[in-house]
Amino acid sequence: MPETIQTKSTRNEARRIIREKNGIIRTNQALKAGIHPRTLYELRDQGELEQVSRGVFRLNELAPISNPDLVTVALRIPKAVVCLISALAFHDLTTQVPHDVSIALEKGAQSPRIEHPPVAIHRFSKKAFTAGIETHQIDNVDIRLYSPEKTLADCFKFRNKLGMEVILEALKLYRSRRQFKSDELLKYARVCRVEKVMTPYLEASL
Repeated sequence: MPETIQTKSTRNEARRIIREKNGIIRTNQALKAGIHPRTLYELRDQGELEQVSRGVFRLNELAPISNPDLVTVALRIPKAVVCLISALAFHDLTTQVPHDVSIALEKGAQSPRIEHPPVAIHRFSKKAFTAGIETHQIDNVDIRLYSPEKTLADCFKFRNKLGMEVILEALKLYRSRRQFKSDELLKYARVCRVEKVMTPYLEASL
């Protein structure tokens, strides 16, 4: 009986700690907080925790995750920034359906190991990597991604991979749905070194 009481107390304490972290915890966070991995797996096997990805657990009492791919990437690769097609999709600037999560990492950063969701890694210079980052919350998780204006400049930078049709559609949707921030667009065009390429398209959109 004492063991049963102790086990119940341990699980209750683990649930309390996880709730304090908005219902989501990584294994390394759990260890630092004093939760044994065995307790996590017991809670998972009892149906109280969902294993979102390797080393990431979430309380099942929470509402279903609205965007599990972005949430998982943010938790597994916190230094990454969502970019290109994935950022366009978040900002409703494309009709394309991303087949993976496009993320930016600074040149020289270690490549992450993640099995799911599939990710497409793009290497940015330090200046291009740090410019235009926004933070949005999805399901109580901070998601780092580029602003619409920075994303458009990035798309011009990677135009050979994406295709101009995708970029022109994004520019058209941006013009129709948002205040056209030409100064912001040109600022990021200079950061991405695509000012000469972008300028004619921006002038045509005015």
